[in-house]
Amino acid sequence: MAPRDADADADANAIRRQIESDPYCATLGIELAELGAGTARTRLEITDDLTNFHGTPHGGAIYSLADAAFAAASNADGETAVALETNVSYLDAVEVGTVLTATAKETHYGGRTAEYEVVVTDEADETGDRVATFRGRVYKP
Repeated sequence: MAPRDADADADANAIRRQIESDPYCATLGIELAELGAGTARTRLEITDDLTNFHGTPHGGAIYSLADAAFAAASNADGETAVALETNVSYLDAVEVGTVLTATAKETHYGGRTAEYEVVVTDEADETGDRVATFRGRVYKP
């Protein structure tokens, strides 16, 4: 078994701490659950404060959850990545108390740009039905 690289672990921890320090995510209650090379998972419990006038989760809250996973995955290597474009498709509504999970995965890397897909699901839904699908592209200056 090869020894662990302490510097790599320290770098990964520093990157994770930086991503977790996002004040906007803290305001909404978005948590970073997992972070890996080109991947990330974020979580958000839907509260009454995050609903619209229909009593369902506000699209902005779902978008923010997906965007947080996108940002974490695209910056997980420690190299700054900035969004070029994003889009989201809302597929299903959930109720207050539901915990949503957004799972981001790099789907294309082209040197200075990369593309990510983020799937938002109800954490308790064993069927894995999507609540939303988000796609985004970043530029790495």
